[in-house]
Amino acid sequence: MSKRPARKGFASRPADPDQWIRAADAPPRNGDAGGFTARLTINVTPELRGRIKIAAFRRGVTVADMLRDLFAREFPPTQGDPS
Repeated sequence: MSKRPARKGFASRPADPDQWIRAADAPPRNGDAGGFTARLTINVTPELRGRIKIAAFRRGVTVADMLRDLFAREFPPTQGDPS
């Protein structure tokens, strides 16, 4: 019976969750703050996903670009916002 090697690091939990959360706010190492992105995952119905994809296709943009523009319009920076 062969033993499977232990998997390390792929889905391990951070030792310090507060440090892990703040790390996402750190600027990228190359100094280009505009190049930093964070992933956002949401659950939508298959029907809504289809409507979103069709709308993006009709507009000639990617779903990601369309949603980024939507979020930027709906959630503009506020006065004193550090971003």
